[in-house]
Parts: sequence; structure tokens; C-alpha cells
Amino acid sequence: MDRDNRPNGLIAWQWSLYPDGHGDHVNLILHLLTVPLFWAGTVAIPLALWRGPWWLALAGFFAMVAAIVVQGRGHRRETTEPVPFRGPLDVAARLFVEQWFTFPRYVLTGALARRWRGP
Repeated sequence: MDRDNRPNGLIAWQWSLYPDGHGDHVNLILHLLTVPLFWAGTVAIPLALWRGPWWLALAGFFAMVAAIVVQGRGHRRETTEPVPFRGPLDVAARLFVEQWFTFPRYVLTGALARRWRGP
């Protein structure tokens, strides 16, 4: 099976693979703690550009990077490795979709809770 085949788009593709790469309890806790950090960083950058101060954009950038680094360490605990990125635009697209759509959906649909309890 080609795990990088995306005939229905990025969001559907990422959702179809998500449970296999998000089952380790430590990884799930790390995501629960860092996704809001990523959100805050994402919101801080345009807010700083619009209203200032400049350091808020820098803090937002570092918050986003910190969230991704921590999540990357959590992903190393999983038995299923993430699909390699296609390039820089794929990195940005996949990270934003995961943080803003896929992980919240994973939580809100109860999929995280089901995965936490096990098979």
C-alpha cells in the first residue's frame, strides 16, 4: 500500500493515517499539551504584525517550533513511522492541517479516547 497516495486530498489522507501514528499515551499527552501552544504561536504572529509588538511574532514562531519539536519526539515513540514529507510546502501544509484540523477532530470525535483505551 502506498501510504503517500492522497486521492481525496490532504485532510482526508491525514485523517485516514492518524490513528496508526497516534496511539502511544505519552505521544497523545504531548499532543494535548503542545497543540494549544502551536495555536497560540500561530495566532501571535499575525497579531504582532497587525498590532505589535514585534517580539510577539518572534515568540509565536518559537512557540510553534517548540510544539513541533516536542511532537516530533513523541512520534518517535509510535510503532508506525510518519510518511516522509514531499518537500518544504508539504511540511508546512501537513503541520498546519494536523494542528488546526486533524488533531482537534481526533479529540472531538472521541477517536483519541477510544485509542487511549486500546483495541
